[in-house]
Amino acid sequence: MSAQRKPVDVVGIGADGWDGLSAAAQRRVRDAEVLFGSRRQLDLVPEPAQELVEWPSPMLPALPGLFEQYEGRAICVLASGDPMFHGIGSTLARVLGAERLRVLPHVSSVSLACARMGWPAHDTQVVSLVGKHTELLHPQVQPGSRLLVLSSDEHTPAQVAALLVARDFGSSEITVLGDLGAPAESRLDCTAAQWPSPQVSALNVVAVHCRADPDAQRLPRTPGLPDEAFLHDGQLTKRDVRALTLARLGPMPGELLWDVGAGAGSIAIEWMRADESCRAVAIEHREDRAARVTTNALSLGVPGLRLVVGAAPEALDGLDPPDAIFVGGGSTAPGVLDACWNALRPGGRLVVNAVTIESEVLVADWYGRCGGELVRISSEHASPVGGFTGWRPAMRITQWAVTKR
Repeated sequence: MSAQRKPVDVVGIGADGWDGLSAAAQRRVRDAEVLFGSRRQLDLVPEPAQELVEWPSPMLPALPGLFEQYEGRAICVLASGDPMFHGIGSTLARVLGAERLRVLPHVSSVSLACARMGWPAHDTQVVSLVGKHTELLHPQVQPGSRLLVLSSDEHTPAQVAALLVARDFGSSEITVLGDLGAPAESRLDCTAAQWPSPQVSALNVVAVHCRADPDAQRLPRTPGLPDEAFLHDGQLTKRDVRALTLARLGPMPGELLWDVGAGAGSIAIEWMRADESCRAVAIEHREDRAARVTTNALSLGVPGLRLVVGAAPEALDGLDPPDAIFVGGGSTAPGVLDACWNALRPGGRLVVNAVTIESEVLVADWYGRCGGELVRISSEHASPVGGFTGWRPAMRITQWAVTKR
């Protein structure tokens, strides 16, 4: 590291403030010429002699210029708890490079919360709602799950309680832990349905032990959610076919999916529910259906789903290259499959579901040229026939799935 590019110290500090820091951490803070942090964190340093810089808002786009401005000076960044756990440390590692950072973590709020609750950390799911949609909690709300929710502010606990009640998980046990580690640490215990709307600290963690009410709809993270979980006008990849489609798409952490002709957005939504880091773009040319995609994404816990309103192939221009593509509608439009194939990364998967004779002919031709799997899927559901029960077949699906070599 050159003399001009000095290391950046990142020091975790808890609600217990200056006295909770080790001697080594206090020395790093004292030795800095410039001290970055939030107003609350900067106020925890007694009689600071260095220049204090409060984070601007929005912070992320300002970071590169901010560190350029103070290049060559000894910089220390104050962070909440463990800087590398949902903290500023991970952001700085991306912006400045991990090799430039010297990180001194404090005890994280998650560790303190698990200690107060008596919960094993390895059996507890952590969800950060700091600056994010409360709906991100939906996929984690499962019977018996233990969740630690990192709150954005004092309003988050009420929002969590309301979401649980709306999901028919009102009997879930909620504990709001405020100012963990500080002398003024607080605790509030109740159920979601009995949330008393009290004043709580803005610095809080919400512990939730999920308990489903008798009428709660079960929405597992495995592919194949019930059709009624989605708002739709009939343009929906049905449950059984959807599960088979996602099995061939094979979502992996961090991968990007294009859902072309998204309809209700069910494939993109279930792709993103498979892992928090999975990303998806839903391309839908009808505005009424696009509105349903947005509603479904929120109600099923993937508010980060990107929506492009437009017709393929033109609507695909400028999108990041995908790791997988699903074409559920519009495959016969000129140039759609060519554009999808050309955009797909090497090793990426393309799955096309064909219902009409015309689309079947098209995928059969592509199968002949590119290989892969060509499968015909049929299903029948029992339904009343007079006073008896008979089988009613659904429309057959011809599915072509291929990996690009």
